[in-house]
Amino acid sequence: MPVITTGSPDPTPDPGLLTRLPLLVRWLILLVISALFSAVLQLIHLPGSLLLGPMVAAIVVATNGARLSVHKLPYVAAHSLIGCVIARSLDAEIVRTFAADWPLFLSIVLAVIASSSIMGYFMARSGSLPGTTAVWGTSAGAASAMMLMAEAHGGDVRLVAFMQYLRVVCVATAASLVAAFFFHASGGPVPETVWFPAFDPIELAKTLAVSFIASMVGARLKMPAGTMLLPLIATAGLHAAGYITIDLPPWLLAVGYGVLGWKIGLSFTRRILRHAAHALPQIVASIVVLIVFCGGLAALLTITLGIDPLTAYLATSPGGLDSVAIIAASSPVDLSFVMALQTARLFLVLLLGGPISKFVARRIER
Repeated sequence: MPVITTGSPDPTPDPGLLTRLPLLVRWLILLVISALFSAVLQLIHLPGSLLLGPMVAAIVVATNGARLSVHKLPYVAAHSLIGCVIARSLDAEIVRTFAADWPLFLSIVLAVIASSSIMGYFMARSGSLPGTTAVWGTSAGAASAMMLMAEAHGGDVRLVAFMQYLRVVCVATAASLVAAFFFHASGGPVPETVWFPAFDPIELAKTLAVSFIASMVGARLKMPAGTMLLPLIATAGLHAAGYITIDLPPWLLAVGYGVLGWKIGLSFTRRILRHAAHALPQIVASIVVLIVFCGGLAALLTITLGIDPLTAYLATSPGGLDSVAIIAASSPVDLSFVMALQTARLFLVLLLGGPISKFVARRIER
């Protein structure tokens, strides 16, 4: 469980019903509401429900005077878990598929990144969102990672979270509808989550020790998003060399995602929510444009290379990787092609996000 502290991250916290309640009662209310929201979102199979539920719950209590905040140590630990999750998504089949057609994958991913960056640039220029927030918010993938990198580069992580998870919901819904109605894919049953599976405690301890130490080094060196990127590199390298096995039980991920959701949600204010609502038309428009653009890339793949339309559509779909993986696994598609392109997009977004954001920031200042 996270270490908790009093105080609000906002210098002028919102007044509300919870202000006068004891600290422990406020945390208990947050925990109960988080569990309730997460359970509802899990029932409707919404991507990112383990983060979204706590985040929405934290927004509710924060804008009603809870005045709570998450301590830095569990927040850094949650960063390290995100790095492990991304490292775990790599496997040999995906690497082989990418190596066989890397110029194609690279071209498609760069086209998607360029389109999302251009939209972010124009949104930032319009002044609808502060600073480089629009660049991170419109980034095509790695929603949880983009929130961490936005924070490291001076973006407003609250608005980035709002934009990224709205995109994830819209893209996942569009992909499901396209698979079901245009290609008549049944979708199959969603695999049931086993919250407390058997696991090797020694391997888990090694994974957590490596990732947490790497995350603390990243924090110490003040690297942009180093608390996530260094654990990713360390655990992926050791896993590939056979020294550790990345096996993260769902209950542990739920705790880590919950900490991230609380950290983001508790920093929301009523003013920030009004700002998000004001920018909603532009945000929705950018999501629609990105989905249509990626659909155009899918059509190009089908016409020029003969790749079946559903495989092409899911492969070019702009996130999130987990929701696309579920849809692809239960549809008649080339799963390795889909996952290779999706994984390449994830890593290139992580690699190029920082330089693109800095470039856009300099352009805006000029």
